[in-house]
Amino acid sequence: MALDFSQPYAAARSPVLGENVVATSQPLAAQAGLRMLLAGGNAVDAAIAAAMTLTVVEPTGCGIGSDGFAILWDGKELHGLNASGRSPAGWTPERFAGLTKMPERGWDAVTVPGAVSAWIALWRRFGSLPLATIAAPAIHYAREGFPVSPIIARLWAQGGALLGDQPGFAEAFLPGGRAPKAGERIRLLDHATTLERIVETEGEAFYRGDLAARMAAHARAHSAIPEATMTEDDLAAHQADWVGTLSTPFAGGSVHEIPPNGQGIATLIALGLLEAAGIGDRPVDDVETVHLAIEATKLALADTARYIADRDAMAIDPSALLDPAYAAERARLIDRARARDPRHGAPKPGGTVYLTAADASGMMVSFIQSNYMGFGSGIVVPGTGISLQNRGTGFTLERGHANEVGPRKRPFHTIIPGFALDGTGQPLLSFGVMGGPMQAQGHLQMALRIMRYGQNPQAAADAPRWRVGAGREVAVEASMDPALVEGLRARGHSITVEAPDAFFAFGGAQIIAKTADGYVAGSDPRKDGHAAAF
Repeated sequence: MALDFSQPYAAARSPVLGENVVATSQPLAAQAGLRMLLAGGNAVDAAIAAAMTLTVVEPTGCGIGSDGFAILWDGKELHGLNASGRSPAGWTPERFAGLTKMPERGWDAVTVPGAVSAWIALWRRFGSLPLATIAAPAIHYAREGFPVSPIIARLWAQGGALLGDQPGFAEAFLPGGRAPKAGERIRLLDHATTLERIVETEGEAFYRGDLAARMAAHARAHSAIPEATMTEDDLAAHQADWVGTLSTPFAGGSVHEIPPNGQGIATLIALGLLEAAGIGDRPVDDVETVHLAIEATKLALADTARYIADRDAMAIDPSALLDPAYAAERARLIDRARARDPRHGAPKPGGTVYLTAADASGMMVSFIQSNYMGFGSGIVVPGTGISLQNRGTGFTLERGHANEVGPRKRPFHTIIPGFALDGTGQPLLSFGVMGGPMQAQGHLQMALRIMRYGQNPQAAADAPRWRVGAGREVAVEASMDPALVEGLRARGHSITVEAPDAFFAFGGAQIIAKTADGYVAGSDPRKDGHAAAF
């Protein structure tokens, strides 16, 4: 792939090049992954080491109690891993009767955490180093301490103000009654001990042992309905699933995402619409290009909100949403001159951290894990450092909807790893964008910039982003060209220019592109994005 190495945007970071690369949202985690590669490990070893380390150094986005997904090129073929957790068996619709929406905090928002199972599944199938070696950097930073970086310190303070009253949170994350300041060293001793226990038992203690018992006991003690909360049986029943990928052709190659219950299919739907609409005849930052991408995204998100859920609960085959004939039909709804307020179609039946690693053998890993809303549910199991996600809030209470809350069911998920192959079926990109509902939109923007327009990964990550909302609402970053903003308004978009300090709302990207001469990586300055290579 030929890349343009100009850096036309304000951040103007240089891309990182090498034969072995790790890109994450935090420098210490990227270095942890690189240490595995320097020790003779592979990209999977590096990805797991970085993921474990991120639970320590960036607890504002992920924890031991997170969920996870991965797409992996093993050197010959692509694999997809869904390690998101399912709801407790007691979560019937009646259990949440009387509520207007799913809870966001506390145990009544927690589904079975899957990140640990993702680490173990990847390591058992593809890892090459001992698990203790892979976990060593994370355990070191948890036990010996690390200086909190400025952006994470800011998020930590925000999370503490919101969640300080949740069971176990202050004990784990507010030493001395406050969040750590930027540059301050903090130790997470319970976290270190739990990581060691996970290593010793290869994850068994977490799902079927002493750690599982402690989670279940804490859930019973703090749930509004103790008899219908997470149990030892719910944890023991969890498994990570190798699910392959869904894909759509784009720009002479193909973009791949994990199948539902995640929102990655929205990226694929939108890219299919852009292919059908013939995008690419105007520059990447031209109002015509951006307008088309926004309109395609709105159509894709409408279908996603209507149909996507746990695959076993969906009324349609996901592939129906990617059918070229359906894409052509939906693309005809795009008005090139005016913004529209789209609805879903009718296809025929048929707080997050992202990291990526690639090694000299050709292995590439796209991995994402997340609490969801910052620190997640706010629950931290005392004495363990296990902070738990709030993925249960991804369910709906709408009766009859495919994503209606139910027992032992995966909720609609926002976190998605991305991957792209070239026209010969060889790896092209491993990429992801953090940030809740921004993720599918961010994937589209990265694929469009790199695959269709040849921008290098760092330029694509630096570029101003947009985010669609309800109806014709579109938020854009303050760094976007004012002429482009006015051009979008002239086409009927309701544009909000968000303040520079609102950059978290546009996510953070990490990207590795494969070229004939090695890898080219980009990392996002919106967070503490960092790429390391040799």
